Amino acid sequence: MKKIILLTAISLSCLALPQKVGGDKDVHGCIGSAGYTYSQIKNTCVKVFEQKIKLNEVSSDKSYTSMTAVIFSKNMKKAEIFISDGAAKSIILTRKGKNKIWKSGSNIKESYELARKKTGYQIKKDNIVIYQ
Repeated sequence: MKKIILLTAISLSCLALPQKVGGDKDVHGCIGSAGYTYSQIKNTCVKVFEQKIKLNEVSSDKSYTSMTAVIFSKNMKKAEIFISDGAAKSIILTRKGKNKIWKSGSNIKESYELARKKTGYQIKKDNIVIYQ
């Protein structure tokens, strides 16, 4: 009887082992629990909060405010902003001409725009400033 109880206890303890750290990799191999998100422009995992260009949320009805980051392609024609929009973790914006405005394409429901201002960058969603 003691052997059965001992074997049962050992079996149950094996099932209760904690999950392996880093076991939450996404399809790109980025570990979300370690702060990594996939960047389409850099084609690698990045920590959004460590990027050079960070913008703060302008106003929020939540009890907290969030931040986002901007990553540019080497030729500055594309910009990636890290705002969840449905299933997307980031949104790619494209610059038209030589102006300093990048806009989202028609493939997403909302319209996003990144503009360079004298005081830094600003992101608008449907023509309303949401980050600066």
